[in-house]
Amino acid sequence: MKKLLRIITLTAIVVFTITACKNQVKEEIVEPENNAALKQEPDKITKEVYTDESGEQLEVSFNDTKHTVVVHLNGKSYELKKSDELPEFTAGDANYQYSDVRGEITFLKKDYNMVLFHHKKNKASSSNTKMASY
Repeated sequence: MKKLLRIITLTAIVVFTITACKNQVKEEIVEPENNAALKQEPDKITKEVYTDESGEQLEVSFNDTKHTVVVHLNGKSYELKKSDELPEFTAGDANYQYSDVRGEITFLKKDYNMVLFHHKKNKASSSNTKMASY
């Protein structure tokens, strides 16, 4: 009887120990995955706001990580994909195109060739000194 009680007790201890060891291994495997997810860098986003001659504002958010541009105009948002094929900075989708070519910001609707927004950046003077004439 005592032998039977000892065998059952030892068996129960072995079973609990094996079960506890398996659970610890699973937890250790899960933790590195969570740490890897936390180490991902956030997207690099820059924003610009342009105002045209009529006073309309165009807000442009550049996501350098995903190579996308989000344009906000008249309460609507347009997400465009950056194009590497065209010169300067150009982004577009099937219906809209945003471009920044030599300081001229243009947002247009492709279907109708209609310019929705146009802005020309002010060029800063290259020198603040005046030349004297003799």
